[in-house]
Amino acid sequence: METIQMNNPKRKGLMKWQQRLGYGVSDLACNLIWQMISLYLLYFYTDIMHLNAAAISLMFVVTRFVDGITDLLVGYLIDHTNTRWGKSRPYFLFGAIPFALFAFLCFNVPDFSASGKLVYAYITYFGLSLAYTLVNVPMASILPSLTNDTEERTTLSTSRKFFAFLGATIVSSTALALVAFFGNGSEKLGFKMVMGLFGIVGSLLFFVTFFSVRELPVHGSKSPSLKTVFHSLRKNRPWVIFAINILFMWTSFFIQSSALVYYFSVVVGNKSLSVTVATIMSIVPMFANFLVPFLARRLGKRNLYILSSTVQLIGLIVIMFADKVVSGILVGAFISAIGYGIKESIYFSMQADPVDYGEWKTGVNVSGSLSAINGFLGKVAQAISGGLAGALLAWGMYQPGETLQNGKALLAIKAMYLYVPMLLIICSIITMLFYHLDKIYPQIKNELVTRKDREEME
Repeated sequence: METIQMNNPKRKGLMKWQQRLGYGVSDLACNLIWQMISLYLLYFYTDIMHLNAAAISLMFVVTRFVDGITDLLVGYLIDHTNTRWGKSRPYFLFGAIPFALFAFLCFNVPDFSASGKLVYAYITYFGLSLAYTLVNVPMASILPSLTNDTEERTTLSTSRKFFAFLGATIVSSTALALVAFFGNGSEKLGFKMVMGLFGIVGSLLFFVTFFSVRELPVHGSKSPSLKTVFHSLRKNRPWVIFAINILFMWTSFFIQSSALVYYFSVVVGNKSLSVTVATIMSIVPMFANFLVPFLARRLGKRNLYILSSTVQLIGLIVIMFADKVVSGILVGAFISAIGYGIKESIYFSMQADPVDYGEWKTGVNVSGSLSAINGFLGKVAQAISGGLAGALLAWGMYQPGETLQNGKALLAIKAMYLYVPMLLIICSIITMLFYHLDKIYPQIKNELVTRKDREEME
């Protein structure tokens, strides 16, 4: 495994910033592609590829649950990977190109029959999800291995989310304009070209991450058996609470993202406003994100998560009461974006802490498997949100491409964009009230450091 000797303080500081930036751009790479999926894939399937909404709903559910199993397999592989590059780091190198390739294929309309197009959608969407797993699970599992300093972990997570929001901002503010430019009147061609461009940039950024980060050497580490992994997780109460919250948090996010274009095109009657709101929802969190290290030190991670979730909820309530008033919608989007940005950043910082708790409680580090199960739950959330979104559109008898829809379709879209996300945010807040790891975390870290020092001396 590679190690770096950094006795020079200036050199050490330079390498620390190189790692912060290198780790951060991995989520820029992910979001250039996944933000396109979140915002526009459902619209692409229904309005450009002309697939049945109910069939797409079923596809999202099936592929997400199957893909969730691959998360578990990748996590288990990471825990059993031992290379000179580390455990998680090699996956950035080998997963980058498949991720970009399948993203491009997803936004392609083949000259097939309706059933052939649906089969094509299944294959390419599952391929993209698998490739996403190969690069995304390591992004979470590598964090505990980059540093033992909890504040530096928060800084690394802040860097990651800054670049994630930057990627989301680039997509939300430019994607439709680029589609129009490259497509020259053809959304089918435009989406394919834009996804190809973002895929190439994303691949190059993952290579930057690979060459910029270094995992700490692990002393006396043995690859845990599957039985040991599940025993460790079963004893890890903070992670169990955190895992339940994943379902509420990400289902809320994914169903609202998929409803963005529908809500502003059909309910508000201003499709161009969707670009403005999407940009607010990505650029405001990018800067709110910088408050996270400061606020986390003073409030604690759990309390900051609950506070930011409350702020996000207030913003959605403002949008709901604003109805079609543009100024009110923009104010609500701004408030919601502040809460969302802080919440997501502290969420990724919190992910590493249950790994330490599990190691302290059972003596086993299962960062790969734990991150994979978190990823699996995220995929379950995507399955639920995709299935629910498609089912709501089908129930509402949504007519693709029509700006005038019936009352049931309007209610379905409002539920996707506002009502369901608001309910799930409330459930998320209630769940995190039972998370108490922050109180004992300093003690855990001290005892783990003592154990590792003892192992190195033996």
